[in-house]
Amino acid sequence: MNVHVSYRLHKTPAVEKDIQHQIEKLRKRLQVFRPELVHLKGVVEEVSQREGIDVSLNLRLPSGQMAVRASAPTATAAVKSAFEDLLQQVNRHKEILRSSHKWIRGRRGDSARAAALLPEVPFEQTMAAVFPAVVSADDVRSYVNANLARLERFVEREIYFRETQEGVSADRLSKEEVIDETIAAALGDGLEKPERLALEPWLYRLALRALDELSRTDESNENAFCLEESARRPNVKGSDEPELQFHQPDESITGETVIPDSRVATPEQIMASDEILRLIASALRDLGSGPREAFILHAVEGFSIEEITGITGLAAERVVDFISAARDHLRKAPGLSRDLRSRLAPTGAA
Repeated sequence: MNVHVSYRLHKTPAVEKDIQHQIEKLRKRLQVFRPELVHLKGVVEEVSQREGIDVSLNLRLPSGQMAVRASAPTATAAVKSAFEDLLQQVNRHKEILRSSHKWIRGRRGDSARAAALLPEVPFEQTMAAVFPAVVSADDVRSYVNANLARLERFVEREIYFRETQEGVSADRLSKEEVIDETIAAALGDGLEKPERLALEPWLYRLALRALDELSRTDESNENAFCLEESARRPNVKGSDEPELQFHQPDESITGETVIPDSRVATPEQIMASDEILRLIASALRDLGSGPREAFILHAVEGFSIEEITGITGLAAERVVDFISAARDHLRKAPGLSRDLRSRLAPTGAA
């Protein structure tokens, strides 16, 4: 959107911030239009001390033009009033455009005949409309490169639950195989790609689908084995060599070794967080797959109710019920509740 705002008074950061905030609200309403075809011009001027501030706005769209003018004692009130009037006009204009293909028009010069339906193209199919970009292969690669560890932890957690609760054999599923199936499905052309904003929930949905397909019992492949694995007995010897090589006595001390980074968790905090997650995973073993997946996606992975609905395919009300049931189950878990009480107890408490 092309924006040009002129000030005929002393410009303050507060007024400029209010205008930018209102422009962002207006830009969200105009996402259906091509940005280079939208022009907004505004004038903020001080008329007099009695009349206050006057704000004039002119919005030009591919399908029409609209203008508003508002006055108020303060600049903030005038800007808010002018943009509210402009948003109302934009909403009415979009409603007219959405139903324009349903209009009935009669032929010119023939008032006696009944109005004939003329073929009209909906606005969403015109050149002026713009749609959100869908996920591309580069988007998938960028997300996987930055968030592969998080996706792997989710897959490992799901494999653990399926092995302990649903009776899946320990050597049937591997983290690498599930991740490979998920990325291959995301990069393939067999599935419809979502919008860029829905990339992360879509990948988690593909991961759950890959887990279901790989853990499905197949009698024809009961005796199958992987050719990449060695048939010999593994010869594993314990060694502390990697740990001993971490620090050399003759190394010089640098600032990174003595100055703590507050953005990075300490080893104690990492161990405490891992212990809480381990206790939660142990308590969720007795829960069904539906409440368990909904709670993990919401409380551990941080997805919203709408995103969980897209991942699992369940209704929003059912997702909320599943999360509530999982929370009630965790509150009744004796080991987890005791550990949480000890961690949340104030200093000096027994």
